[in-house]
Amino acid sequence: MRGAMAAAFTELQRLSRSLQDPEKVAAFQQLCGIQRLPAEKAAAPQAEEDRHPNGLENGAVPRRRGGEHRQAVRRNSLTGEESQEEFLVRSRLLYYLFSFGTELGNELFYISFFPFWIWNVDPYVGRRVIALWVMVMYLGQCTKDVIRWPRPHSPPVIKLELFYNSEYSMPSTHAMSGTAIPLALVLLSRARWQYPFIFGLLFALGWCSLVCLSRIYMGMHSILDVIAGVLYAIVILIVFLPALDLIDNFNMTYQYSPLIIISLHLALGIFSFTLDTWSTSRGDTAQILGCGVGVACGSHANYMLGLMKDPPLASMPFIIPDITVNLVGIALLRVFLGLAVLLPVRAVMKMVTIPLACKVFGIPCDDIRKARQQMEVELPYRYLTYGMVGFSVTCLVPFLFTCLGLH
Repeated sequence: MRGAMAAAFTELQRLSRSLQDPEKVAAFQQLCGIQRLPAEKAAAPQAEEDRHPNGLENGAVPRRRGGEHRQAVRRNSLTGEESQEEFLVRSRLLYYLFSFGTELGNELFYISFFPFWIWNVDPYVGRRVIALWVMVMYLGQCTKDVIRWPRPHSPPVIKLELFYNSEYSMPSTHAMSGTAIPLALVLLSRARWQYPFIFGLLFALGWCSLVCLSRIYMGMHSILDVIAGVLYAIVILIVFLPALDLIDNFNMTYQYSPLIIISLHLALGIFSFTLDTWSTSRGDTAQILGCGVGVACGSHANYMLGLMKDPPLASMPFIIPDITVNLVGIALLRVFLGLAVLLPVRAVMKMVTIPLACKVFGIPCDDIRKARQQMEVELPYRYLTYGMVGFSVTCLVPFLFTCLGLH
């Protein structure tokens, strides 16, 4: 028995090393048409029309060169780090497809998708999915800082994305969110909406597959990182999904829930900042916790004020309405008005909280980039800014809709 266990453990180690091999990531990139430029071509000066006018953050548009596509040099706006590696993109379709897939795990998607779902589809499901997303992302980010596995080595891997390169690799939090969000949407909505369940599962599988493959394509994760992220998210989903009703009811109805929520999330943020030195993961963790706090406190205020009430259970299951010009117009109007509130709120909070935190903690504010890497600045700045954004999504904007008759 002991020998069999030892053999199984050895085989598991061999499989783990194989799935972590950066050569497999590089092979997948080559299969998808990503090719490293020879050193002499990369170093050669470009024609003026081939140059990109600006350093780009989080992805650049490929440029036509000799019938192929050339990737411009990009700069991380937070750290100032530049990527000097250039490469050819032979499949424009795959490049844009996987660029879209990786954006499904970035801030722009979250700040667009979650509000749209809450304002136009089903706030009941939206609140619960956000609560689960906060748990998944927090546990994933903390696990990265505990395990501390590096990103796949370059070379042989070609790094198409730079912004998250300072983070650790295991597990892939993109894979975790790309698994948890679509599965939670399907599982939470199947009893509330009439639609073929198999279509929901295919939708979740397609979403998850696109996000996971995009992280390998971008050269940011090994195959093992992605598999671990998917399995980790499924475990968290199994554990926390039954508790989402209890959590949501507590957030909305318990008198002192805002005080408890704010204190708990702040403590979790302080803990995560002690796990390792600075990386983009620390700021993202505070940002995610802030969103969770804002949405939960906004839901509480929303419930107390009677805004955007959940439909009665007797009216379920809901029938997906016909897509009409009027329906689309009202949805777009809600989104336009909502974002017209969210974006200024985010900008003003950033403008106020960073200098204020610097002043309170005596940190020089001459170089904003360096100041933001200090825990005393980054934690309150992210926590308060995105807490206010989350509160606006579930309270301020619904109040605006009520005043305008758009509820």
